[in-house]
Amino acid sequence: MKSWKEFLEQESKQEYFIKLMEKVDEVSQQETVYPPKEERFSCFDLCPYENVKVVIIGQDPYHGEGQAHGLSFSVKPGVKVPPSLKNIYKELKTDLGIDAPKHGYLAAWAKQGVLMMNTSWSVTKGKAGSHKSFGWAKFTQRVLEQLNNYDKPIVFILWGNHAINAAKGITNPKHFLLKGTHPSPLAGGGFFGSKPFSQTNEFLEKAGRGAIDWHIPEEAE
Repeated sequence: MKSWKEFLEQESKQEYFIKLMEKVDEVSQQETVYPPKEERFSCFDLCPYENVKVVIIGQDPYHGEGQAHGLSFSVKPGVKVPPSLKNIYKELKTDLGIDAPKHGYLAAWAKQGVLMMNTSWSVTKGKAGSHKSFGWAKFTQRVLEQLNNYDKPIVFILWGNHAINAAKGITNPKHFLLKGTHPSPLAGGGFFGSKPFSQTNEFLEKAGRGAIDWHIPEEAE
């Protein structure tokens, strides 16, 4: 496989994926579904397959109005920064001394090779976890199979048990699985002091892949 476009074309012919899209479309006709259809796979658009260095696995798209746009933990400019992302910014400051921007738009990371994917790729407005039984787990498994076979070392940032379990198929010893507590305030605070950003860069530099500049421009790109 050479591109996400090729991957999506292959999956779109599979029976599970056809049924999955039918289910999402069916719900979309009756209720508001996030992210918008045109942004459902935007993590692939912003982070081409050949550029992937880091994978951050989230769980569910944000289910509030205007929040989800296809990148896990990220929200569009002008949208209030969610609690989990606030904690990510706090750890970024502690770890690398990088100040948080006033927005929560993480496209600058994606453009450097950080694939920010969720394990469910759609959700009904106001109903957390509402699409997790639709068949997204199979699709996510297929994405991770491609990444497990990637020809260069990748860092998988796995925050919380959900992400850790989702990545059980990542068995290639060249990759680095960085496991830790979820950044949610509900997770009890074990996230702080985990230094995920410096650890990621240390691994990437040793692997000859180059560090990520975790600084996010104040003007959302």
